[in-house]
Amino acid sequence: MPAGNAPFSAAEYDRRIAITRAEMARRGIDVLFTVDPSNQAWLTGYDGWSFYVHQGVILAQEGAPVWWGRFQDANGARRTVWMTPDDILGYADSYVQSDSCHPMQDLAGHLKARGFERARIGVEMENYYYSAKAHAVLCEEMPAATFVDATALVNWQRGPKSEEEITFIRRAARISEHIATLAIERAEPGMRKNELVGDILQAACYGVDDIWGDYAAIVPLTPSGADASAPHLTWNGDEMRRGEATFFELSGCYRRYHAPLCRSVHLGPAPQKMLDASEALTAGLEAGLEAARAGNRACDIANALGAELARAGIERGARCGYPIGLSYPPDWGERTVSLRSTDETVLVPGMTFHFMPGLWMEDWGLETTETILIRDTGPAEALCNVPRKLFVKD
Repeated sequence: MPAGNAPFSAAEYDRRIAITRAEMARRGIDVLFTVDPSNQAWLTGYDGWSFYVHQGVILAQEGAPVWWGRFQDANGARRTVWMTPDDILGYADSYVQSDSCHPMQDLAGHLKARGFERARIGVEMENYYYSAKAHAVLCEEMPAATFVDATALVNWQRGPKSEEEITFIRRAARISEHIATLAIERAEPGMRKNELVGDILQAACYGVDDIWGDYAAIVPLTPSGADASAPHLTWNGDEMRRGEATFFELSGCYRRYHAPLCRSVHLGPAPQKMLDASEALTAGLEAGLEAARAGNRACDIANALGAELARAGIERGARCGYPIGLSYPPDWGERTVSLRSTDETVLVPGMTFHFMPGLWMEDWGLETTETILIRDTGPAEALCNVPRKLFVKD
């Protein structure tokens, strides 16, 4: 291994499986069934747009992981995972969106055939891709098994990135720089928002030099004016207008690895309150980067940011970041650590975060953010290189 088109070395997959199994053993889990497509890819290399049907990876304490999914997607597994065809299982299409049977019945049969009828089985209870019906059917089919919540078990192992992963994130960061700069340069009064987003999406796919672009787990978020007071609006066909600010929340993506980056642009002279807020946000980012050191805690980053914003009279209660890396829709976050005042997770080298202190006020908003890497020593490294400011275009 790795076979096929799996993107990482054999040693890298061995490392990932070893630390996951160690955590399984610590929790007394005999076999893990992970449905999160990011976790599937991290353990096996599987990469396909098939997560709208039931699929997952079976990981026991011995042997290779087993990819299980729709039969027609098994060929995709053969093309992307490092395991052999014997470690790929496909269920019949008759199970897909059926009222008379469920894919979990097929999965249960495979688990029982492998000796797990009475095992402690870890499943991801709080996950976008594991439905209440799926869990109910699996429990019904395996009444002698004990099911335990293994939500985010794999996600936590993904926190500190290997050098191979950091290389991919740096490539994504080059694309992020490119598309953020393009968005700022092309923003002007009269520009239709959908056309600008079309340019961003094309540039993201084209990539930079020989770094090709993958699709990001979140589409471009580009609200303007009062719409920018909401953090998660996308775009429409309206023209950009003078007197309005637009934030661009974007990420380049390389082989499913992300490096989110946000910048804001104001068309025409910006109000002083927005300029002051931008300066405070930049100061907070820089203070947070200084606090983002190995051995410090997640809350130290949030508190450093909050202190700078408080000096400017800005109260911001929301978390200000989360870990990023390998992801699929609908989210590029890893759903583990939160950069907020109550999270005392200790920072270790190799962790990567989207340091994301957006400001969403009553009738305007702006975002200046960075993807950061916790280093062995010293403050965190910002992986993108775009000036931290509110860009004003007169």
